[in-house]
Amino acid sequence: MTTMTDASVREFKMPDVGEGLTEAEILKWYVQPGDTVTDGQVVCEVETAKAAVELPIPYDGVVRELRFPEGTTVDVGTAIITVAVAGAAAPEASGAPAEQQRAEPAPAAEEPKPEGRQPVLVGYGVATSSTKRRPRKGPQADVPGPAQAIQAELNGHGATLAEKPRPLAKPPVRKLAKDLGVDLASITPSGPDGVITREDVHAAAAPSAAEPVAQAPAAAPAPAAPAAAPAAAAPAASYDPARETRVPVKGVRKATAQAMVGSAFTAPHVTEFVTVDVTRTMRLVEELKQDKDMQGLRVNPLLLIAKALLVAIKRNPEINASWDEANQEIVLKHYVNLGIAAATPRGLIVPNIKDAHDKTLPQLAEALGELVTTAREGKTSPAAMQGGTVTITNVGVFGVDTGTPLLNPGESAILAVGAIKLQPWVHKGKVKPRQVTTLALSFDHRLVDGELGSKVLADVAAVLEQPKRLITWG
Repeated sequence: MTTMTDASVREFKMPDVGEGLTEAEILKWYVQPGDTVTDGQVVCEVETAKAAVELPIPYDGVVRELRFPEGTTVDVGTAIITVAVAGAAAPEASGAPAEQQRAEPAPAAEEPKPEGRQPVLVGYGVATSSTKRRPRKGPQADVPGPAQAIQAELNGHGATLAEKPRPLAKPPVRKLAKDLGVDLASITPSGPDGVITREDVHAAAAPSAAEPVAQAPAAAPAPAAPAAAPAAAAPAASYDPARETRVPVKGVRKATAQAMVGSAFTAPHVTEFVTVDVTRTMRLVEELKQDKDMQGLRVNPLLLIAKALLVAIKRNPEINASWDEANQEIVLKHYVNLGIAAATPRGLIVPNIKDAHDKTLPQLAEALGELVTTAREGKTSPAAMQGGTVTITNVGVFGVDTGTPLLNPGESAILAVGAIKLQPWVHKGKVKPRQVTTLALSFDHRLVDGELGSKVLADVAAVLEQPKRLITWG
């Protein structure tokens, strides 16, 4: 006879809902302790570095605990909610009651039992193998090989090599420690497998600001302690809430800042400009709006500009590439995922149209319309913002003539479109009022030479000046 086992507690961990994301902020909980949940039910909404995503629970049960309140930023792979599941084996310790697991959190965190990656209905959670690799790093660092020991002695620090292994911490935590001026080697880790967490860094930074006198004996020169105390207290003293507002950098703004800094200081940018008469293109836009095949679709100058760029890429395919630093290779893309920079309430995002090169003009118009609508509603998925190859940013909607756009990381070119204005222009030997705009193309000079970049920009301008080239060149 089969007997019903006691309810076991399952932990639902923060999944990686987008490729390479390391953390997410819990925006809203849809359940509370004691609520019954079913497989596939949405339990919370989180904001990743690029979008807001709803997370469904992958099993039935009763909510036992919400590990973090709303507004908390949680690392990927960290348990955020526990659910009591009736009649199922405990994931962390077979047959162990939930109370015993909660009483002994350390073994559960250090010796995870599930193998492989766990499905979470929005992809798969972080592979547990990553936590199994960390314990092996410790002994290797503590017991250096003969060659390492000899070299260490020659360098004059043989005695300290085994005593000071590299602290374990994720890249965001290391950056936080660097920003706060905290030495990771001085922190006692509280995370699983000896990993230093954000809380550990903040805890280490707090005493330095609150008790500067206590650190005075540790400093070599005596006068250094009094000088450090005013410096640490200066930001707090100069901050006046009535005159300044401090906004935490997180979510889309944080991701944008990191991406732009990385782009600006990784890829050598070159920007070229061209001013072009787009009067014929504007006439074509008005004609397409009346075309029965385009009824119900978003028809605007951006549509034809996007098509012009796709034609230019077809004529100059080498522009559609990326730089692989690790393998020292240039990756030529035989597809175009066209990114469109979009300003949203959450900040700047760059979703892309997959395989834009294969789309007809009506299909491209439909894809652009869906992209813009989804972005404005804040429902753009992380997948829609991955894999872009070339981007268009339309700064003209703000009345700006042009700009020097920064590359979207992993891409080789970005086209900025300025405002289309009625200006005096020499047309057929006479000065006439014409619709004119300025285009700017930024490209990665590591893989795009000036000649190639110039050809691409010239081709885009030529198509917009004479849109019939969409047929003759397309």
